[in-house]
Amino acid sequence: MSHSFTFRVLATDGAARRGEISMPRGTIRTPAFMPVGTAGSVKAMYMEQVRALGSDIILGNTYHLMLRPGAERVARLGGLHEFARWPYPILTDSGGFQVMSLAALRKVREEGVTFRSHVDGVVHEMSPERSIEIQGLLDSDIQMQLDELVGLPAAETEIERAMERSLRWAERCKTAFGDQPGKAMFGIVQGGDNIGMRLRSAEALAAMNLKGYAVGGLAVGEPQEVMLEILEATCPALPDNKPRYLMGVGTPDDILKSVARGIDMFDCVMPTRAGRHGLAFTRRGKINLKNARHAEDPRPLDEESDCPAARDYSRAYLHHLVKSGESLAGMLLTWNNLWYYQNLMADIRNAIQAGRFTDRAGEIQEEWARGDIQAL
Repeated sequence: MSHSFTFRVLATDGAARRGEISMPRGTIRTPAFMPVGTAGSVKAMYMEQVRALGSDIILGNTYHLMLRPGAERVARLGGLHEFARWPYPILTDSGGFQVMSLAALRKVREEGVTFRSHVDGVVHEMSPERSIEIQGLLDSDIQMQLDELVGLPAAETEIERAMERSLRWAERCKTAFGDQPGKAMFGIVQGGDNIGMRLRSAEALAAMNLKGYAVGGLAVGEPQEVMLEILEATCPALPDNKPRYLMGVGTPDDILKSVARGIDMFDCVMPTRAGRHGLAFTRRGKINLKNARHAEDPRPLDEESDCPAARDYSRAYLHHLVKSGESLAGMLLTWNNLWYYQNLMADIRNAIQAGRFTDRAGEIQEEWARGDIQAL
């Protein structure tokens, strides 16, 4: 651990990087997957479980927490770490994505965004300065700039306007954040599916000398190959000595291919959301426990897993829980899924360190392709 925010690359294999972020509340091993704790909880999990699975950092959501219970209330109660009983690093997003996707009657201006809460209809204003203020009240360790997200497809003039505004907002966030020892503010590369605009955004953000950089506005419906093309162009334009975070991604396959292009950090609701809907991630690929073929299957999800949820419960029982709508179904499958994701990240880090990331990625993909064993 460190009293300041530092990032070191410990090993490389092609563009893939193994490293570590050190800060006062802990060390983050990269490539890292951050479980999403939208409203101060990782759904269907105890925080002790999340930590035991290998999570070094979780994500909190500025938009949801500002609406309920309120950032000022969280601050009065000791900050998000104390409130949620998670004493390790927390990254908060800026709230921009949720404002653009959830809020009703939003109006975007240079000053910021005015929007009506989807919870109670109350009108709020979110400026770059207010976003940083809220994240400070939550006491998060890594804070994200407020940016403007444009849904794709969109006209190039609209993409460029939002990208340029996001750069101006990054400057304002940097000023508002100031100098906070041991903490970091990350800028967000925007530019839609236009590589030229992505490069302009990355180069302008790099010139701001921020402590880290994210690639935003992806995994919003575009084909995977478009996302990978953007990463191939964008990552080399970002500083080698700063962490790179791909926001909202993604599937295990997305993670493998993004690490290969130089990404260090990920977050996604997929493992927790899938668990609540009866879908398990395993080394043999995805298993849908809603399917009737599991009704009398006595096998566990994975007899070789170290996770009790995957190893000790039969598929027949998990199928029964899912079909019965039992809360335990989401708890067990989320436990399995987060274990799988964190185990995948550890596997990736070890492979990079050993200089065999490409080979290991191929082996993982081959096992997915072979699929789950059908016959009993």
